[in-house]
Amino acid sequence: MSLLEPVLPSASLTALTEAAAAISSTLDLDTVLATVARLACSVTRAEAGGVFTLDAAHGRLVVSAAAGPWRDAMTGRSFDAHLGIAGHVIRTAEPVFLPNARASSRFSKEIDEAGSTRTTALLAAPMIHRAETVGLIEVVNRRDGTSFADADLKLLQIFATFAAGATQNARAHAELRQRFAGLRDSVMKRTALIGKSAPWRAALDLCDRVAKSNATVLLLGETGTGKEQVARYIHNCSRRSDEAFVAVNCAALPENLLESELFGHEKGAFTGAGGQRLGWFEVASGGTLFLDEIGEVSRAMQAKLLRVLQEKRIVRVGGTEPVACDTRIIAATNRNLKNMIIDGVFREDLYYRLSVFPIQLPALRERREDVRLLVDHFVGRAAREFHIPELSVSPATLQVLEQYDWPGNVRELQNVVERSVLMSDGPILLASHLPADIQASANSDDTARPESTLWGQERQLILATLEKHDWNQSKVARELGVTRYHIRHRIKKYHLVRPPRRSGGPQASTPTDLSV
Repeated sequence: MSLLEPVLPSASLTALTEAAAAISSTLDLDTVLATVARLACSVTRAEAGGVFTLDAAHGRLVVSAAAGPWRDAMTGRSFDAHLGIAGHVIRTAEPVFLPNARASSRFSKEIDEAGSTRTTALLAAPMIHRAETVGLIEVVNRRDGTSFADADLKLLQIFATFAAGATQNARAHAELRQRFAGLRDSVMKRTALIGKSAPWRAALDLCDRVAKSNATVLLLGETGTGKEQVARYIHNCSRRSDEAFVAVNCAALPENLLESELFGHEKGAFTGAGGQRLGWFEVASGGTLFLDEIGEVSRAMQAKLLRVLQEKRIVRVGGTEPVACDTRIIAATNRNLKNMIIDGVFREDLYYRLSVFPIQLPALRERREDVRLLVDHFVGRAAREFHIPELSVSPATLQVLEQYDWPGNVRELQNVVERSVLMSDGPILLASHLPADIQASANSDDTARPESTLWGQERQLILATLEKHDWNQSKVARELGVTRYHIRHRIKKYHLVRPPRRSGGPQASTPTDLSV
């Protein structure tokens, strides 16, 4: 034999080359393993075959890819890792060649029936990566009815080596991508918490106190008060700061999708679940998971979250085995969870699990001395982002902004500043550059404004709603979708006074005497 003569047939060499090319061209594990399964069947001329990957945490063998009649019948199925001949290969890390597999005491009818093929001859080779068995490749039945040969088993072992390396590389790549995404999110979104007012400093002092612990934190406050920024601050001050910070808006996702996002899913768990996906609890393991708008989740999802908080383990959608997660939880809501408990829409036991360390964030109207600092910050940032020269803010403009009520809090202030910067046409941000309703608020003491103005329309709306509900501010706030504080402030702003009671009961002579 010439030294240049190939040891393997040309068809086998071609198949091996194609498999190697597939592995080097993509890190998509499903694509690589499907190619390996197809080519392994091709070179051994097998009727069917598959790549079984080991899920060691759950003690399961998962058919990650299959070829021939097994492709549709077996892909995505999982079996006990100790079951049958496949389990024997995993335990011993030794290849198996059985001309009559059904005669073996280790033969499993469960796997055979799942594959919709009556197995006779069988070849199986372990997938070994760095002395660790991560799965196996199995092929059954020669298409022409003849028996497999020893050369076929050697070829299968080569494909098993390819599959082992591809599996570990793809898994490592996927884990690094998810970790990188979380860490990049933490670094890129570090936000300075601006303010020196007493209410704001008191809230941040609580954040500093709880940050070094692993205690669950519940952030309370109106929309736009900066709950996510505060959650990032707590994470960045914690011992977990080098790990991922993951933020999830619970109100932005439907319940079925929210469960998959939080807990992950197994391949085939539902239509479109083409592969296993880690949930945000697993991605944030070692770091922090921020659950925003926790008051919006359904009772069913509340029960699942409670179980995770109690057991520190999750179960992926479509899975059966729990997965441990070392994830710190920071939750946030703009709703009154205690009232929701009374109304029967929020679980009391979940509330106490979340509210280990509650922190109330003040509304912007409660920290007006911080408005000037925030305006300077937002003006400078907007100028840089919009590539315009730096602006100064006129004293009159600052006075208007400091007097405004800011129902949307810091988020509204930021939006107003950015719009006003775009509207400016000189080096100074003037009051005339502000939105009309905010300019109008500067003269809110003028009770004679016509009803056709925004000021007058809001006054009439609040007055009519107060009269409709006999001046019950809680009912008025619920109908208008605002807080009671917002209603009380508007009553004072518009000088609204409740008329005397006809029954001779106590009269509200001033806004502060109004019923709640």
